[in-house]
Amino acid sequence: MTVHFIGAGPGAADLITVRGRDRIAACPVCLYAGSLVAPEILGWCPPGARIVDTAPLDLDAIMGEIEAAHARGQDVARLHSGDLSIWSALAEQTRRLDRLGIPYTVTPGVPAFSAAAALLGRELTVPGLTQSVVLTRTSGRASAMPERETLAAFAATGATLAVHLSIHVAERVAAELIPFYGADCPAAAVFRASWPDERVLTGRLADLPGLVAEAGIERTALILVGPALDPGAFRESALYAPDYDRRYRPGGSVGIVADELTGERR
Repeated sequence: MTVHFIGAGPGAADLITVRGRDRIAACPVCLYAGSLVAPEILGWCPPGARIVDTAPLDLDAIMGEIEAAHARGQDVARLHSGDLSIWSALAEQTRRLDRLGIPYTVTPGVPAFSAAAALLGRELTVPGLTQSVVLTRTSGRASAMPERETLAAFAATGATLAVHLSIHVAERVAAELIPFYGADCPAAAVFRASWPDERVLTGRLADLPGLVAEAGIERTALILVGPALDPGAFRESALYAPDYDRRYRPGGSVGIVADELTGERR
């Protein structure tokens, strides 16, 4: 018996991985976060599967379901939204499984920030502007932020910021970031990326709180901030430059063309 933790992606059922889909189809028990996982994904559960919405359950009750499945020798598909590497409560569940000696696997999923960037049609790392993306959040009731992990500390780097679980404090987020990025910095709030009711708000960082308030968005949205969201003119990466020498294109494309024509490299 094995517990298969599966990142179910940001929302749309077809944004789950093939591995995740196949593991769901092979498990007679499925535990899923009902408030965040698309119901269409449950259609891959095998006939007669025990399907449990864990949204109203505490951790003890969730582990009780897993232990019962373990006693029956039944594999469990444990579905979480997005990707399991961030804010998924994976660590506390696997710690208990380790203590119980119950084996598990982890299948990654498409994270919310990737879905949001795709919806915007933007690359979050642009040559000459930023080469880092910071995934962070503000303090909430479930988890407080460590004192050293502040928006100001991350903003000081100039990286693209993906601020999760903070749309309800958009005004505070903007106020803390403006001293570093400036009022005119591009910003976006992406609500339920890849769901049928997805929404995108874009504008200046200073205007973001007003846009969010006007739209009435209070949860399930991601804030993105940084110049990469509207890069304007920027230099191209050297990776695809004609004279860039790399392992799979030694001497650059100029050298390759010359080799094909003359047998010699320029």
